[in-house]
Order: sequence, then C-alpha cells, then structure tokens
Amino acid sequence: MTYTDVKTMIAGIGIPYAYYQFTKDTAQPPPFICFYFTADDDLMADNTNYQKISELVVELYTEQKDFIQEQAVESALNGAGLAYRREEAAIASERLYLCSFYTTVVITEEDTNGNN
Repeated sequence: MTYTDVKTMIAGIGIPYAYYQFTKDTAQPPPFICFYFTADDDLMADNTNYQKISELVVELYTEQKDFIQEQAVESALNGAGLAYRREEAAIASERLYLCSFYTTVVITEEDTNGNN
C-alpha cells in the first residue's frame, strides 16, 4: 500500500477523519477517526532499509459503543487485506468511547504523479 492508499481506505469509511488529530478549528463531533503511524519495522538488507513496514493505528471515537461504526472500520481493514488487533477504552473526561485498531502496513513508494 502507499500512503495515499491508506488515506483513501480511511476516507472510504465515510466519517470525518484526520491524521493524528484535528486542529482546533477543524474539530468534529463524534463519530470521527484519527489515524497515524507509530513505528517502523523495516526489512533491512545490504545496509539499507529494503522495505518500509509501518504500524498503523486507526482510532474510532464515538459517544457510546457503536458496533456499526466499528464494523465499518473492520470492513475497510479487511478489504485492504490488513490483519488487525483492537483495543477498547472509555475516556471518561471526554465522555467518549475509543476503539483502536492496530495493523502493520507494507508501504510501497509512489511516483511524483501519485502512482505506485
């Protein structure tokens, strides 16, 4: 996948999203998604990073447990062929419910026209 593919996958879920966080002037009411890359575990060969491999986190924020929105995220990840694990938490101070999805993505390069 390219970084553009990841963004397109997230956009396809159909709810507002931002990379890492919304800025103060673009904040959205729930449900919304924040996604980001946390770490790389690149394949290395011949003293170089041969293949970029990144951990992707997709965080779904809702006002209450929302099986339908969670299923939408799961369907997007499954549709992209990405295995994932998930964790849930309540954020009492914000009155929000958080469902986090963790997956590993093999990142391919894009050319200057945005093509693989």
